[in-house]
Amino acid sequence: MNQLNFPLLSLLLVLPLAGAVLVALLPRERAGSIKGVAFATALAVLALSLPLYFGFRAGAPGFQFEEQAAWVPGLAIGYHVGIDGISLFLVLLTALLTAAAVLSSWTAIAEQVKEYMILMLLMETAMLGVFVALDLFLFYVFWEASLVPMALLIGRWGGQRRVYAAIKFFLFTLAGSSLMLVAAIVLYLQGGTSDLPALLSTPLPAGLQLWLFAAFALAFAVKVPLFPFHTWLPAAHVEAPTAGSVILAGVLLKMGAYGYLRFALPLFPAAIPAFAPWLSILALIGIVYGALVALAQEDVKSLVAYSSVAHMGFIVLGIFALTAQAASGAVLQMVNHGLSTGALFLLVGVLYERRHTRLLSEYGGVWAKVPIFGSFFIITALSSAGLPGMNGFVGEFTILLGTFRVNVAYAAVATFGIVLAAWYLLTAVRRALFGPLNPANAALADMTPREIAVMLPLVAFFFVIGLFPNLFFEKINPATEGLASRAGQTAVVATLGE
Repeated sequence: MNQLNFPLLSLLLVLPLAGAVLVALLPRERAGSIKGVAFATALAVLALSLPLYFGFRAGAPGFQFEEQAAWVPGLAIGYHVGIDGISLFLVLLTALLTAAAVLSSWTAIAEQVKEYMILMLLMETAMLGVFVALDLFLFYVFWEASLVPMALLIGRWGGQRRVYAAIKFFLFTLAGSSLMLVAAIVLYLQGGTSDLPALLSTPLPAGLQLWLFAAFALAFAVKVPLFPFHTWLPAAHVEAPTAGSVILAGVLLKMGAYGYLRFALPLFPAAIPAFAPWLSILALIGIVYGALVALAQEDVKSLVAYSSVAHMGFIVLGIFALTAQAASGAVLQMVNHGLSTGALFLLVGVLYERRHTRLLSEYGGVWAKVPIFGSFFIITALSSAGLPGMNGFVGEFTILLGTFRVNVAYAAVATFGIVLAAWYLLTAVRRALFGPLNPANAALADMTPREIAVMLPLVAFFFVIGLFPNLFFEKINPATEGLASRAGQTAVVATLGE
């Protein structure tokens, strides 16, 4: 398909929209048909995304599966999409988690099912668009388009404080996006185009690069979210419906980290020496702070939410270590975090559907009643904690190794964060599964075949990535090597100039 110029990426973007239209045409009372169409659409997107992996040529220069068309020709703004080794697996992750999220909502969502499924499919198009857009304004459109469906999902189908969480999420993200829009306009005026490959070869004054990098970096820091811009995340995660939490942690947070790799680093290399140390320090603070706060949580969903702050800190640290090895680990860890944390939120949702509480004190000893759930919970916790042989270990170890080569102190602090992660995750496992059985859980039912089907693909990838990481690194490495080379050369030139 890559060689025949088949518009695969455009089809991936259009298919969820078509599914949303079909859902909109169905009668509201046919909830089963609405769910079936939404899930079939998500599965079709997942199936259609697989040729991206098998058709992707590792080591080939530039972007692949590219498509270009005039959008606003008078302003040199175009429709330009394509992928490289950085975006490839984020597209695949989005397709997988969306299908899992839709299936997990089968019984959890009982009201306004039609609107819910339409929003899920619209959000899938927006998220995919963020990862394939190679035009600055096209990227911004998809970036903003992903904000509205998630805010509506939280505000309508969330918990008791859902309106507060939705508004906070919306305002924080919108504020960051506004800065990015201003910087994008300035960049467009400087280069005369919004096409990313053309902008990469546009010379920019070093002073201007500092300001533009700051604007983009702040927008992406809010989305990651990087400490201290993380305060919207716990409320959004805790109040969101289960599927919303899965998508928020699994995909939306990755958009910020992806933005650093796709735009901030390659477009403004002269600003990297000034900002990289500070962003690395904020990442380290996030790693330790997120882990310590997670350790103190009584609500298991809040615990997983704060764990995201810590794990995303690892990813940002890998990005700003400015080595190809650490950057490759960061890209893979984006996928790992999406799988592991998405699975944790799904499992929390399984418990909540049965007991309508997320407090760890309400559980204990449930292993005897729900051994299938317990097995999935232990495996997922070990994956998130970075057990050797599983996906989390590969990503974190690669980040640490790449960071160690340039800053031993940073790597040491991050390693302490791994110890804390094992502490809070295993504490949650112990309190939920073991000890005396709470009589309130005596009739707790184990996972259904549908819930098992949601979890199995995610768990399978824990081991596929952990045991065969080169299936991923062979496609990621060429892109991160080019990025690190560009950043490293600029840093050397800036140092010599001083």
